[in-house]
Amino acid sequence: MQAYKVGDVVKGKAVRKIKGGLLVDIGVHVFLPASQIDVRRVGDPGDWIGREMECKIIKIDEERRNIVLSRRKMLEEERDKMKKDLLGTIQKGEVRRGVVKNITEFGAFIDLGGIDGLLHITDMSWGRIQHPSELVKVDQTVEVKVLDYDLARERISLGMKQLQSNPWSNAPTKFPIGSRVKGEVVNIMPYGAFVKLEPGVEGLVHISEMSWTRSIQHPNEVVQLGQQVEVVVLDINADKQEISLGMKQAEANPWTQVEEKYPVGTKVKGKVRNMTTYGAFVELEEGIDGLLHVSDMSWTKKITHPSAMLKKGDEVEAIVLTVDKERKRVALGMKQLSEDPWVTDIPSRFKPGDVVNGEVTKLTSFGAFVEIERDLEGLLHISEMGDKVEKPEAVVNPGQKLELKIINVDANERKIGLSMKKPG
Repeated sequence: MQAYKVGDVVKGKAVRKIKGGLLVDIGVHVFLPASQIDVRRVGDPGDWIGREMECKIIKIDEERRNIVLSRRKMLEEERDKMKKDLLGTIQKGEVRRGVVKNITEFGAFIDLGGIDGLLHITDMSWGRIQHPSELVKVDQTVEVKVLDYDLARERISLGMKQLQSNPWSNAPTKFPIGSRVKGEVVNIMPYGAFVKLEPGVEGLVHISEMSWTRSIQHPNEVVQLGQQVEVVVLDINADKQEISLGMKQAEANPWTQVEEKYPVGTKVKGKVRNMTTYGAFVELEEGIDGLLHVSDMSWTKKITHPSAMLKKGDEVEAIVLTVDKERKRVALGMKQLSEDPWVTDIPSRFKPGDVVNGEVTKLTSFGAFVEIERDLEGLLHISEMGDKVEKPEAVVNPGQKLELKIINVDANERKIGLSMKKPG
């Protein structure tokens, strides 16, 4: 106690763990509180037993013959001096060595010697990383570049990737527009997939550039994370660090060959893949559908919905009517498989004045349609049902069989007029 005073620096070895800290032998045993061991919170003070250390005397109690040490206070004073030196000499763009003090979701804090700088996750690598711990560990010594600093706020921004050349500077030369390259799917979004061409260089395959023929609702229908894919460079902007990629461009566009494979007049077979109110889509090959419109299903039958003739999964035969590769459309017809009976047959077999038998198929506000033979209907107009008939259902019903007289046959309009009125 006579040899030392408060503020003196002493050297000693931690010899024993006691309640609240350690006993340090500096010639006599003195007390080092756990809170004063380091600038950071320590776990078990017992881990320090046997270590030589320098500490500062912060308290001397002569009555109790007790001396209290602080290693932390000495370290803090050293850091304050180092911080002043660092803030007085730091330069933007210089490279410094530091120790990783702490890691967070958004980056790592690097002890430059007296002050911590922030190494943001976006400045760690030119490539994609999910968490800073992929590149750095606590207590690791790293080399960083000073990107910016604010002396008043004592803030320093650091970078690691800036120590390496920016891969985007050579991207336009390495990945010219039109080039075919392979890459790894590293991220999937609802609008497309990001493909890594090399570390630090990623391009976007938009969902519209994934397939020539399929209507894709989400990219995961086509690609998965980690998948190797072949792509074509569609556009590149090195300044914005953006590359547009296409997957479908790496394959032949089947629509460019449709006209050659399915010329107009070709007889084709296919399966009904889907139906709408106006027709049925028939799959000619994977990704190539033809539309069979309701108006091209029958020469004689009036079809209002394709389900009257077909169902999903049916195998059908048809004729190619038109091909529009620009709009990606093929029109098909079933009725064209045979000659038009309105030209070759019906006008010669049905004449005005002929009496025919038929069955009422449906009613409308203006009359009733009557099937006089398979798939051939005539119109029984309300005016031909009798005198002063206001509603067709007052006279006829669907399914009812009738004997009728043909009053006109119009091949151009494809209509047969019927009457149930008696002559005179």
